[in-house]
Amino acid sequence: MNHDMPRFEDRMSDAEALMWRAEKDPFLTSTFANITILDRAPNFDAFVARMDRASRVIPRLRQRVQPAPVSLGPPRWVADTEFNIAHHVRRMALPAPGTMRQLLDLATLLVADAFDRTRPLWQFTVIDGLEGGKSAVIQKLHHTITDGQGGVALSMQFLDLERDANPPPPLDPALFSEPEPSTSSASDLLNSSFQDVMRAPLGALRQVRELLQDPSQLPALGTQAAATVRGLMNELNSVDPARSPLWTQRSLQRQTETLRAPYRTMMDASRALGGKLNTAFLTAAADAAGSYHRKLGMPVESLRTSMAISTRNEDSGGNAFTLVRMLVPTSDMPITERFAAISELINSAREGSKNAQLDTLATASSLLPTSVLTRIARTQSQTVDFATSNVRGAGIPLYICGGLVLENYPLGPLGGVAFNLTMLSYNGSLDMGLNVDSEAVAYPVLLKQCIERSMQELANYAPKNSAPLRGDNAPTKRRRFRLAWWKKR
Repeated sequence: MNHDMPRFEDRMSDAEALMWRAEKDPFLTSTFANITILDRAPNFDAFVARMDRASRVIPRLRQRVQPAPVSLGPPRWVADTEFNIAHHVRRMALPAPGTMRQLLDLATLLVADAFDRTRPLWQFTVIDGLEGGKSAVIQKLHHTITDGQGGVALSMQFLDLERDANPPPPLDPALFSEPEPSTSSASDLLNSSFQDVMRAPLGALRQVRELLQDPSQLPALGTQAAATVRGLMNELNSVDPARSPLWTQRSLQRQTETLRAPYRTMMDASRALGGKLNTAFLTAAADAAGSYHRKLGMPVESLRTSMAISTRNEDSGGNAFTLVRMLVPTSDMPITERFAAISELINSAREGSKNAQLDTLATASSLLPTSVLTRIARTQSQTVDFATSNVRGAGIPLYICGGLVLENYPLGPLGGVAFNLTMLSYNGSLDMGLNVDSEAVAYPVLLKQCIERSMQELANYAPKNSAPLRGDNAPTKRRRFRLAWWKKR
């Protein structure tokens, strides 16, 4: 499966460096997670062994971040010579009765805890004691390691096709030896960092220099400078504030909710309405957001959303995505009209994102003081009401060290917005994690219920007798191909 694993470099990409530095503002943390529900407790010792093996196959899992001297250039990844798998794979249990609410509240706390920046930026926690003899695995990664799609590829290191699958073969010590400590001197690192800076486009450097020469203009020009430096990222040029009359506050208070929808039904409904699954997903989010406002007596015509669009190809590194922003209609209208309008918006956004990369600003971000950078990033985040992301998962049953994966809920980072709704397809289901700033969205459960109703309204447009689709349990040609491909691991 190496051809599907992200290509990891020793130097952070510009976008990763941007996320790393912006996180000095806790509102802009880029940590994301996944809550996986298992039908029974996994073999913990076997799971630890699998993750230890994965950390040798994927060097990034045994690397820590080494900042560039005096913040000159992007940080680098170096071997953690004190790596201890016990710090990254843990186990705990819920108190009785072990409800889903208890699990979600615990997951919220675990994900909110900041990473130890002196260690590799990932942590998996097995949670036992869930009702009905179930267990869960909370997978937590920093976005500088990889994006959601890269995380799916990484998970193949510890997922199986059978409950009692044989463990993977031992690794060849000659190919996977213990990491060596970095031998680079301070002068070497400084010289390398200087070369990184010199690679930045002169136009971008000039924009940064002009901002630094007159910092008194920062309050007025910060967002304008950010938009200019980002260049091709036209979707980030907006400086309008977020549109919601209700979601005006931002905080570090979090609440997690989960919901599910049938994959086949939603796919059929999307096709019947002339669009794609992602169109239905964003339509449901927008429809629900509008319904939430109307129920609280504060109708709103439109809201601004950010949507992650994958740019991944065979040469991509750990992260390969861009963000686009759209004003989506949220007034009271037939959901079919909303679907058609959002379909056009998505098509236009995708076309405009072909040359839009997060790296555009970050090529020069090392020259911005962190306080300036975080202020620009915070200002941009305040133009967005909510965020969405759609990750393609597996269409077949999977296991983790003896435990059958029943549900698989992704949690995307908030990054200063009111809520993030992320969807992951798994075995005939669309599993959604709703990450909410509970100071902004006062009634998270009501928002969840609105999303569920919107999903159901869309599902009503699915034909009654539709052909089998990818993701069903039927042994289709596509599914047989996936089984054969997976076994090549």
